[in-house]
Amino acid sequence: MSENSVVIVDAVRTPIGRRGGGLSSLHPAEVLSRVQSSLIERSGIDPAEVDQVVGGCVSQVGEQSFNVTRTAWLAAGLPLETAATTIDTQCGSSQQATNLATSLIGSGVVDVAVACGVELMSRIPIGANSSKKLGLGVPIPKSYFAQYEMTSQFEGAERIAEKWGITRDDTDRFGLASQERAARAWAEGRFDGQWIPIEAPDLGEDGELLDSAHVVERDEGLRETSLEKLASLKPVARDDGVHTAGNSSQISDGAAALLMMTEAKAAALGLTPRARVVDTCLVGVDPVLMLTGPIDATARLLDRNSMTIDDIDLFEINEAFASVVLAWAKETGADLDRTNPNGGAIALGHPLGATGAFLMTKSLHELERTEGRYGLVSMCCGGGLGTGTIIERM
Repeated sequence: MSENSVVIVDAVRTPIGRRGGGLSSLHPAEVLSRVQSSLIERSGIDPAEVDQVVGGCVSQVGEQSFNVTRTAWLAAGLPLETAATTIDTQCGSSQQATNLATSLIGSGVVDVAVACGVELMSRIPIGANSSKKLGLGVPIPKSYFAQYEMTSQFEGAERIAEKWGITRDDTDRFGLASQERAARAWAEGRFDGQWIPIEAPDLGEDGELLDSAHVVERDEGLRETSLEKLASLKPVARDDGVHTAGNSSQISDGAAALLMMTEAKAAALGLTPRARVVDTCLVGVDPVLMLTGPIDATARLLDRNSMTIDDIDLFEINEAFASVVLAWAKETGADLDRTNPNGGAIALGHPLGATGAFLMTKSLHELERTEGRYGLVSMCCGGGLGTGTIIERM
């Protein structure tokens, strides 16, 4: 292993809040600043050693505009000399932030970087930055339609289900498994060490901030259910569709962050690396089906590193919709027992720009818990993209 290998020293996340839940009374930059600060405190690193912060956020408007990654860093009282960038790769934003941080470190541009992401969908709804109500036009020009049909992510998920022969029963069973796995993970303490408690002000009946406060100490999306309850839910995209609120990702709030550097820098600072970044990728896929990115990203990573699907001990594939993960498993031959073993976005939530860093954090801690070697993280992204990262536990 080279001294210039890019390593992960620590990774931390907030609990994921449900829509209108425990985190919704905080400004997005405040939530992100909490995990940034925690990362520095937990590692004991001098924050002046951090050269750049790369963050992901999807709806960059209002409270999440003006380079929220930089705002959060400064709001935490961290060094003003540290540069920061906020990127939008749709749902894969903070995973791509970790991939870009890897590139910055691996190329020698920086020695130390923080990769992170945030989204408070309770306060900044999905699509808020492209809403017609802003009076700023729409993001898709007419010339686009001569090239591609414009579909929604819901429609893309339904077409994926059709193409891979995925039924309503399949998606409901997957949704139930996500809830059961997440509940078991919390009951068995599998998330211990990866999350931090977040104190937030209480809200009054008219939405005003009160002097009292509460502490968020658990992912809020978990709910008891059954196949019978899931089967009773109405489809969200088509009358005969296979996706419902019970087998699709949840609207959520949260943030996560990773401390990354070269192995040589970690040694110089007396820090112990926890994982090595083996490889990263970002692929483009059919923007009409839109959500097949994890299939192509997985294939590219495995081929480029002369690995097979059986070499991977743990998969974290974002549960945007059940069909996304089920089609990926059918296409790649991946073992679903090793995929999202502690539940995914269906049960835990999907705070858009934070989810990639959240999955990276989950992957690192689960590899350590199970003493696995390789973890592969991938996400589908709006517009037809797929993020991919392989890490190796050290």
